[in-house]
Amino acid sequence: MTSPMRSRAGKGSNGPEPLDPKQPILDVAPLNSFPYIGPPSSLSNPTISTMEPNNEGGAQPSGPAVIYVPPHATQEELDNLAAATKCGVTLTGSAALATIGPVVGRVELSENENTYRFRVLLPGVSRDEKDFSCEVRPDGKILIKGITTIGEKTVIKHSHVFKMLTQNFPPPGHFSIEFQLPGPVENQLLGGSFVDGILEGIVKKRFPA
Repeated sequence: MTSPMRSRAGKGSNGPEPLDPKQPILDVAPLNSFPYIGPPSSLSNPTISTMEPNNEGGAQPSGPAVIYVPPHATQEELDNLAAATKCGVTLTGSAALATIGPVVGRVELSENENTYRFRVLLPGVSRDEKDFSCEVRPDGKILIKGITTIGEKTVIKHSHVFKMLTQNFPPPGHFSIEFQLPGPVENQLLGGSFVDGILEGIVKKRFPA
């Protein structure tokens, strides 16, 4: 019996069998997916079309990407990577070693007419002023430095010693997070908070005189 997922192709056909137009399309979320970056596929089904990007001579935006640098990269190399994009984020130290679970250094940016707003995920980061700092520079660069206090291999609680079976948090240690706001700013925070492992800051835009 012919499967309903295939159309009734004639015998001797060596090409791919077209999809059955009467078969309903299932909208199922993939377990894991990556954007396809390549030539458009040649589908024989006229109901499926390839969307062409509307590019009139400008640079085409790329999909999500990850750049790996050597473990002993210089600060100049890291600065150059961060400066190459308006919304790039550079992680160093223990913040770059997390695998799964809450990741130190995830950044969200938003703006209105006069200000920029940023939120940074900092689970397990010490809020002590001697350990933590957030620097706002006039060119819009934000530099965060601190210490993670979780991720240890052994935990002592209530006179009990626990050895970790899984390690999904970044290890304890110093870290830095650097990212670039879309434009220049006044080099001070208008408002901010550090609650529940989330750092939030609002910075005033700087306009030409």
